[in-house]
Amino acid sequence: MNYPVIPLAQQIIQLCQQKGIANVVISPGSRNAPLTIGFAAHPEIQTYSIVDERCAAFFALGMAQQIQQPVAVVCTSGSAMLNYYPAIAEAFYSDIPLVIISADRPKHLIDVGDGQTIRQENIFDRHILYSANLEEGKDQFNTKEINQALNVALIDQGPVHINAPFSEPLYNTQSAFTTPVTLIEPRDVVEDTSDAVFNEFKEHWSQAKKKMVLIGVNTPNTVKQEYLDLLGNDPSVLVFTESTSNLHHQNFFPSIDKIIFTLSEEEFKALQPDVLLTLGGMVVSKKIKAYLRTYQPKAHFHVNPKKAFDTYFNLTKHYKVRANTFFKKYKEVIAAGEGNYRDHWLAVKGRRTLKHRSYLETTPFSDLKAFQHILPSVPEESVLHLSNSSTIRYVQLFNDKPSVDQYCNRGTSGIDGSTATAIGHAVQSSKQHILITGDLSFFYDSNALWNNYIPNNFRIIIINNGGGGIFRILPGNKNTDDFDTYFETKHQLSAKQLALMYGFDYIVVSEENTLIEQLSSFYSEGNQPKIIEVFTPRTLNDEILIGYFNNFND
Repeated sequence: MNYPVIPLAQQIIQLCQQKGIANVVISPGSRNAPLTIGFAAHPEIQTYSIVDERCAAFFALGMAQQIQQPVAVVCTSGSAMLNYYPAIAEAFYSDIPLVIISADRPKHLIDVGDGQTIRQENIFDRHILYSANLEEGKDQFNTKEINQALNVALIDQGPVHINAPFSEPLYNTQSAFTTPVTLIEPRDVVEDTSDAVFNEFKEHWSQAKKKMVLIGVNTPNTVKQEYLDLLGNDPSVLVFTESTSNLHHQNFFPSIDKIIFTLSEEEFKALQPDVLLTLGGMVVSKKIKAYLRTYQPKAHFHVNPKKAFDTYFNLTKHYKVRANTFFKKYKEVIAAGEGNYRDHWLAVKGRRTLKHRSYLETTPFSDLKAFQHILPSVPEESVLHLSNSSTIRYVQLFNDKPSVDQYCNRGTSGIDGSTATAIGHAVQSSKQHILITGDLSFFYDSNALWNNYIPNNFRIIIINNGGGGIFRILPGNKNTDDFDTYFETKHQLSAKQLALMYGFDYIVVSEENTLIEQLSSFYSEGNQPKIIEVFTPRTLNDEILIGYFNNFND
């Protein structure tokens, strides 16, 4: 084995391995050579080489998202590490354990005109859970800091930064580690479920006639079905979910916007809950956020072991426990309520489902029509990744397949790393992965395809409407050159040449029957990954979507 001579590099590598970090994504560079050499040589660590640091970080984020364990990214000094920032922000808001390890110049070479240097210490301070600024020659201090950073990533589930200065020579190796390290175990997580803590919720919940549960982004299989059944079978409880909630029951209410759009003032008041219980992460629907800020419940409780956002401006209490821990207590002390709160809105749901179907029967080929055919075609037991902007919002309008896990980078809701995240996720899973993405999101993140690890069963579906179609739905004058250039960013690009360059099968469709035909074999096994690019009418999509929502007017 060839391991680096530099003691600080030895400490980082050994402690990463001892903390269970088995995957490290490395971007080429010289200053990080001691880390690259050591991680690549370690028999218990799998390394990946991704040139583009922004893509590398999202690739690692996708891996961590799948395995629910920290994944490390390693880069050289200078501006390279700044490209990690979009993924760090996403990891921060999505509670994904990402370990950033940046090589640095020694302190005496910072701000003296030396090449490839910037001020790296604490550079991610506003969106990082812990920053370990290491120092050459301080072995005891460094061991403590590395332990602390890795423990935070493990326990608090979020991004941490380890900045490591290395003096030359950088490439010298030896056959074994010679720098000792001390492993500091992470603290135990203590969840308080005492009666005294739970009483406030019990009091509000027991007295309420109308109880609303709103579930945001949620990792699949993290809430037991018995607890979902408990909620779904309670006539006093209305449960709103989204595609990224990954929770299912026949009495739940997915497609939130489809339910609450075009309600009258009287209906909004009828929907207003006495108490609101929220779980999970970010919520996609802007309409439900606006609604609950206006028609606030008397009390709002949030369940999350780490944090609670006061999204609706009336948070009563944050229960820092896991959902299953909370619902175990809930099951013990809460009896099912009475009334017709749930059943009334189930009737509304049924009527709007019929209107949804009838509208689609008369709709010409468009974004909406494409999603009507794409989503049912997704194979059972697969993993579906969604880019942001229009894609995630269209998907909310259709029924989910319970066996399909759904993911989207909703921490910051950016379009910048959807493809790289999906690929990283796929590398750590035996299931087939499908990415549905808009054209701007795909082209923006096209460097993600510069990747030697893409499984042959990976599939990308691009909805190409010739620009940022979501801006045509938002208020504003759509008939000016400024709108085309600076908002919609109209273009005539195609993914065909990118597919050829990166070794993807490529299929193009622009009408409904061809899409149906091509989807029938799109997911079948092949010798390389596949892209299907669906061209839709740029100036018609917004009219069809607006008409879709207006269709729900009673």
